Amino acid sequence: MKRVPLVLLLPLLAQAQDAIPLSLRRAVEIALAPEGSARLQLAREAVRAAEARAGQARAALLPDLSASLLYASQTTNLAARGIQFTSPFPGFSIPSFVGPFTTFDARVTGTQSIFDFAALRRMQSARRTVDSVHSESGSAADTTTELVARAYLAALRAQASVETADANVKLGEELVNLAETQRKAGTGTGIEVTRAQVQLANEKQRRIVMENESERARLQLLRTIGLRLDAQITLTDALAYQPTEEITVAQALETARKLRDALAAQERREEAARLTFDAVKWERLPSLAAFADYGSLGSGLGSTLPTRSYGLSLRVPIFDGGRRDARRAEAASLYRQERIRTRDLREQIELDIRLALDALRSAGAQVGTSREGLALAESELASARRRYEAGVASSIEVTDAQTRLARARDNMVSALFNHNLARLDLNAAQGAVERILP
Repeated sequence: MKRVPLVLLLPLLAQAQDAIPLSLRRAVEIALAPEGSARLQLAREAVRAAEARAGQARAALLPDLSASLLYASQTTNLAARGIQFTSPFPGFSIPSFVGPFTTFDARVTGTQSIFDFAALRRMQSARRTVDSVHSESGSAADTTTELVARAYLAALRAQASVETADANVKLGEELVNLAETQRKAGTGTGIEVTRAQVQLANEKQRRIVMENESERARLQLLRTIGLRLDAQITLTDALAYQPTEEITVAQALETARKLRDALAAQERREEAARLTFDAVKWERLPSLAAFADYGSLGSGLGSTLPTRSYGLSLRVPIFDGGRRDARRAEAASLYRQERIRTRDLREQIELDIRLALDALRSAGAQVGTSREGLALAESELASARRRYEAGVASSIEVTDAQTRLARARDNMVSALFNHNLARLDLNAAQGAVERILP
């Protein structure tokens, strides 16, 4: 192996100690890695278990071969087996005790199902279950992507709130300096300085709260991705407005029917339950199997002769104490439950789509309104500062404008977050959550 000089590794080591640049796409890729999300690891294990159960069901229709080797030395009492011999010669009797004698038997035995409709239905049900679990695995990937996206958006919102709080603190410091300048010039009063300082203290307090919320959001994002909680990250995406195409409820529902893995998984579970019900129902039919064996039988290795047997076995169920009827009733109930779940999931998907579309329209309007409100609040504050500097207004007017500007900035952050969250909800409801990735 070629050795790399240590001096060439120093830049990489230095970079590893810095914050990791993390985009939303990169965060999703990390979470979907084989050793990433625990949800995905469990989904993969569920697929393996379902495939193993399908193999068990398929084995009932395949040949069953076995080999046996017997060597025994035994004695027996023929009379105990109902075998008694009467000697035709007086004074001479045939003993009932026989042995010891040895038996050697080396044999290959095989059976093959020829007609067993119930076993065939069980195998088909197991295959549908495998398909369902595969769809559930895809649904788990979509769910993981959605959770990572939600955590990333929450972290972006918290980061934007910290930046807004920083801007408010900076503005508060400027207004405190302005109030002190006005007081020194004789056009201001001490109460105006105090009022500005109180407003600055409030903004600093709010910044502390936002920084704590940002740290909580960062830790939650790391936990969702599957990274170490002490990892340092830098979010490279921004909380920005992303225009979306107008779609109708019918179009969104059609997309969900094609792409929603959760719906596909539930429909396959329903089909598997139906096939299981059929399997129990068809257990009343006769089953036909072939059997055969071939081997060497004798009293020892040197005296064996080839022997064999083959034939057909027909099994006709007659009465089993009602067990089969009870299993049939249970399977029918499970099938009805899956049908109810499928119908409920379809209705829930439609509800999710309608709510997401309404939220998206509302959030789009909020973004436009918040932009207008932010521009007006900035204009109001600039005008209030000019009036205060000119001595034609008090600091109360400036403080009120400052408060409204802080609220307008918060409204802008909330509107952008709500719009991106509505986009996420709509795509998740359609089963196309990867569309939100930049």
